[in-house]
Amino acid sequence: MRASDRAYATLLDEIQSGFLPPGAVLGEVEQAARLGVSRTPLREALGRLSADGLVAQQSARVLVVSGIDAGDIRELFEVRRALEESAARLAAERGDAATFATLADELARVGLGGAGERDAYYALIARFDAALDAAVVNDYLTSALRNVRTHLVRVRRLARDNPGRLAESVAEHRLIAAAIAARDPELAAHATHVHLHNALTNILDSLSKGPS
Repeated sequence: MRASDRAYATLLDEIQSGFLPPGAVLGEVEQAARLGVSRTPLREALGRLSADGLVAQQSARVLVVSGIDAGDIRELFEVRRALEESAARLAAERGDAATFATLADELARVGLGGAGERDAYYALIARFDAALDAAVVNDYLTSALRNVRTHLVRVRRLARDNPGRLAESVAEHRLIAAAIAARDPELAAHATHVHLHNALTNILDSLSKGPS
């Protein structure tokens, strides 16, 4: 792996995990030393993060981790809704029905009782997203979705752990998968719309309550 790729991957993970919170200063000298790379690959990594919208220029010589607020989240979900509803329609028309039938069956058996089961669910959703990307057969759409998902990792961290909402999300994903398996584009898009509406409502509600 190139030094710039390694630096990018590390910084991306630290931003998404919250280790580098919004407003954290990313000084070239300090970050290069910390990551064990020279300043040239670090600049390349920071340039990619800036293109992703995760790093912003605070002043002429100061880069910081970008902030994210309720307005940003609403705008992100506007884009997410357009992309994911289109992806669900296309997947229902072009995708392998058996793949999504299997995913629907797995979602029907999901347990959420412990941390291990929740981790398994998140891994299953990652497989669902990968299957959706493969099904649409549209590199432009999947590239745009990957960019949105980069920001969604940070957004999900802002929402409180809500077991009830998590269970609802399982059922919503199962309906989307089943609709795609049944080759019903409109139901797949509508189920996606409902899922995203509920997800946004939960995140904004969590933000409005503030830290517990």
